[in-house]
Amino acid sequence: MNTEDIWNKFLSKIKSKVSLMTYNYIFTDLKLYSYEDSKITIIVPNDLVLQNINKNYLTIIEDTLNDITNDSCEINYIFESDVGKLKKKTEKQSKNIDEIEQNNDLDIVNYKYNSNFNPKYTFDTFVVGDANKLAYGTALSVAQNPGKLYNPYFIYAKSGLGKTHLMHAIGNYIVTHSDKKVLYITAEQFTNDYRAIINAKNKYDNNVSYLEAFRDKYRNVDVLMIDDIQFLENAAKSQIEFTNTFNTLYDNEKQIVIASDTSINDYKYLEDRLKTRFRWGLTESINPPEFELKKNIIKNKIIVNNFDLDISEEIIDYIANNCGSDIRNLEGAVIRIVAYKSAFNIPEVTLEIAQDALQEFVNTPVYRTNSVAKIIDVVAKYFGIDSSMIKGKMKKKNIADARAIAMYLSRILTEESLERIGLEMGGRDHSTVIYSYEKISKELKTNAKLKEEIKILKDKLCE
Repeated sequence: MNTEDIWNKFLSKIKSKVSLMTYNYIFTDLKLYSYEDSKITIIVPNDLVLQNINKNYLTIIEDTLNDITNDSCEINYIFESDVGKLKKKTEKQSKNIDEIEQNNDLDIVNYKYNSNFNPKYTFDTFVVGDANKLAYGTALSVAQNPGKLYNPYFIYAKSGLGKTHLMHAIGNYIVTHSDKKVLYITAEQFTNDYRAIINAKNKYDNNVSYLEAFRDKYRNVDVLMIDDIQFLENAAKSQIEFTNTFNTLYDNEKQIVIASDTSINDYKYLEDRLKTRFRWGLTESINPPEFELKKNIIKNKIIVNNFDLDISEEIIDYIANNCGSDIRNLEGAVIRIVAYKSAFNIPEVTLEIAQDALQEFVNTPVYRTNSVAKIIDVVAKYFGIDSSMIKGKMKKKNIADARAIAMYLSRILTEESLERIGLEMGGRDHSTVIYSYEKISKELKTNAKLKEEIKILKDKLCE
């Protein structure tokens, strides 16, 4: 859809949503300057109109354009006098990009293929217990018979429970025992890859070889493994491309392995046709490790990494009881003890020494019981707003402040990644979470009222 079509549809929809006087005064003199890379630039006639838009019409403009483009757009407003400067800036950037590409001899048609597997992640190094033995057995069957038994294979678990290890184990096994072409990639990489190819395709006169190169990379494989599929949820165009990729591979009996940190039923913004396809094969979950499995994981990490560490069962029990269920966190606790022992030249690690070394790894109850969803609900109730407003796009100060506080609390009171927090907050980028965390952290140094509000909210979350 070109910019003219977008704008004509926009004006038609807006006309039905506002009064005729508002339409004639505010919208008839607006112009669409550009739409590229999910960024829309609109020309406004004067500062008075821009003030009116900022005060009353930001949300309606954003929602309407997002609906038309089927995209989540960043909208910028410029004056007519800024157009010349913007054109010069764009020309300069294009020139710089062309120079870089000439220097690097860009040849996207010869797309390099890379399986991306971690050689340490094999079935032999995966510690099996009651919580994960079913997923382990299924993953091994998939590796031994790709495209035959369970296709697609959808595996989900919270971060740090071993799903990525199993995916790499499948890939390493297939590559070792066959000549099949296997590709492992994250959904975020797939999305970035697709956007880059589309941009290159458009830049070079719609040369179809760029899109063909992309599709050859993802469809000319025997096994496609895509991790963190939840990050595809807010990329509508990439979802369409992945659906077509899925269909091609599935129809040709190629194995598809998908990993996620949540079940298929929890997706709100993933297209139904994709969710249906994910259910065609086998869906498997990994539960948090039980106590004995955590102990075995700790012992295994010491052996596999050849750590110079001889610790008692009492210390292993302490780590298993107090350092959460995240496997990476358990490994981190072991590494911390090794470093502590070496730094202070300790001949024998006692329980007291281990407790001292692991102070930052020991979870308090608030870390165990809180989730981003719970924090959003508590913050919303405290400020007298609906939780959907925190996850929405409204930019009113009271809502924006509550949203920033929710992000700050999610950062300090959960173990979720920045990406996951952003996803829970309405699909926001991880940089927004970082900005909100730093903003609140800075204000807490001088704002007594904010400090008291944070204290009250923390207390409520501990109830």
